[in-house]
Amino acid sequence: MGDIEAPDSNRPRQTVLLSVLPKEFATSRKGMLLIAEVALSFVSFVCFAASTAAAFVTVPLLEFLAALFLFFAYATKFNERFKGFLWPLMDFMRCVTASIIFFIISIIAVSKYIDGASKAAGIFGFIATIVFALDFYLIFNELANFLKQGGESNEEPSRQQDDFSDSDSD
Repeated sequence: MGDIEAPDSNRPRQTVLLSVLPKEFATSRKGMLLIAEVALSFVSFVCFAASTAAAFVTVPLLEFLAALFLFFAYATKFNERFKGFLWPLMDFMRCVTASIIFFIISIIAVSKYIDGASKAAGIFGFIATIVFALDFYLIFNELANFLKQGGESNEEPSRQQDDFSDSDSD
């Protein structure tokens, strides 16, 4: 009476994020980079909010929101509906500015403030700097390859790069 049936153990378990978003994007290189950027920006935001270096809380919050927006825009193919925006260039500029600003505020947080939360925010900021720098390096390579080909296709550089990497293996 009233017993709860055991869930089907043969069925694969999905996380909430993967059930909402397409799995192919969340497991792609760009998807994993954006997830890392969102997570590191949020952790850095929480650490800065709890520290004496609370003046720097705005940068991680804005980068968290920007990375979250781009994650959902790419995952739901929102960027394909609005062709007027230069999505790869906008993403490149976001990553460049984020890596520079995270590097600067991390140096200040580690060197100037003595509390543990500021030090943790600085360490997470340095890790975020590396992730953002890796992302803008990869975007730059995609844009450079796209421009070398003369920009003949209407597809975005990231989609075109995937097509060429598939054809190289044939």
